[in-house]
Amino acid sequence: MGVKGFVEGGIASIVAGCTTHPLDLIKVRMQLQGESSAAAAVQNLRPAFAFHGTTAAAHHIHLPPPPPPPSVGPVAVGLRIVQQDGAAALFSGVSATLLRQTLYSTTRMGLYDVLKKKWTDPNSNNLPLASKIAAGLISGAVGAAVGNPADVAMVRMQADGRLPAAQRRNYKSVVDAISQMSKNEGVGSLWRGSSLTVNRAMLVTASQLASYDQFKETILEKDLMKDGLGTHVSASFAAGFVASVVSNPVDVIKTRVMNMKVEAGMAPPYTGAFDCAMKTVRTEGAMALYKGFIPTISRQGPFTIVLFVTLEQVRKLLKDF
Repeated sequence: MGVKGFVEGGIASIVAGCTTHPLDLIKVRMQLQGESSAAAAVQNLRPAFAFHGTTAAAHHIHLPPPPPPPSVGPVAVGLRIVQQDGAAALFSGVSATLLRQTLYSTTRMGLYDVLKKKWTDPNSNNLPLASKIAAGLISGAVGAAVGNPADVAMVRMQADGRLPAAQRRNYKSVVDAISQMSKNEGVGSLWRGSSLTVNRAMLVTASQLASYDQFKETILEKDLMKDGLGTHVSASFAAGFVASVVSNPVDVIKTRVMNMKVEAGMAPPYTGAFDCAMKTVRTEGAMALYKGFIPTISRQGPFTIVLFVTLEQVRKLLKDF
């Protein structure tokens, strides 16, 4: 039964991840908007140039940070990608998405199913919401730790097209991305931002899987709809919205930390997740943590719908195994 849950969850996750990949790519590009101005602003917070003969007070003059560039909406971002690199560019990094779903989502979906069955009261066949959330937190953390290398590769491949041609990494595939990162930046770079990945995965899994089960149970208990496609779509869309609201701030910071370029002899743009969050908020405002929210919900909604509708169908197909 345990293996069956992993197989069902893996198939559903791969289908959902690949079909909604262009929306995820647009979300990543939007989350990186304004990042260069943030780095410039941090430089300007250092003491201004002091020439010989100036007073000590001159050393404490700060240049005002440059205003962040205006944000561009998801439709404009998508059109720009197609115009610059062609329609196929919307699927940049899809090989990394495939690997990520195979590792991360298969693990979290399967482990959540195992924990849910283990903790469900056999007499009432009921599992409290708190237990569902706990199962989501645990399974999300384990899945993220397993899938972090593919996650880093996916973010970099998706973000590569926004860089000038001379600065692009030009990874050929997820295997090439992982091998180049290991060779040029060390094996540890494959787990860059892993604490953020784990935190985000815990939040997403707990809010997405637990809320889907809760919404579905509520709909069926109150006899609002029968157990069919309508119930699955309604519960999954509501779960997608909850997951988007909860996870977006962590997702923005995770994307920026994973995408940062560390050059030999140079200080990294961010020293960690907290530093990235502070620099982002200081230079772009608190709402910068919700950059890409529209494409996030636009992607998370369809992703969650495809995920759970596919999962329910796969369960029906494999019910006799």
